[in-house]
Amino acid sequence: QVQLVESGGGLVQAGGSLRLSCAASGRTFSKYAMGWFRQAPGKEREFVAAISWNGGSTYYADSVKGRFTISRDNAKNTVYLQIDSLRPEDTAVYYCAANRDTGSIRTTTSSYDYWGQGTQVTVSS
Repeated sequence: QVQLVESGGGLVQAGGSLRLSCAASGRTFSKYAMGWFRQAPGKEREFVAAISWNGGSTYYADSVKGRFTISRDNAKNTVYLQIDSLRPEDTAVYYCAANRDTGSIRTTTSSYDYWGQGTQVTVSS
């Protein structure tokens, strides 16, 4: 079992930056691919970014490419999402997730086995 706890969300103005963190429990974190998703009010949860088990591969949704950066520190059991040039449409609850079956990148919610509780990001115009 893996527990994930996100932090770092908040209220920022458009154009600002945030760094989200996701701390994981358990000794097998370094074997898991990790992902970030977000869900805006009234919308489905959508893929944002993912990273392979060793950080060697990353993948981003087109809507965030060039503005978001995913990274991980396996020694600290933590995955990060650096969010720059924030836009009002980035407002959502951001979730991190872990895929226990493969260390490779996945982009669908059904591919992930463990989820955090989410952290709210609100961008004002």
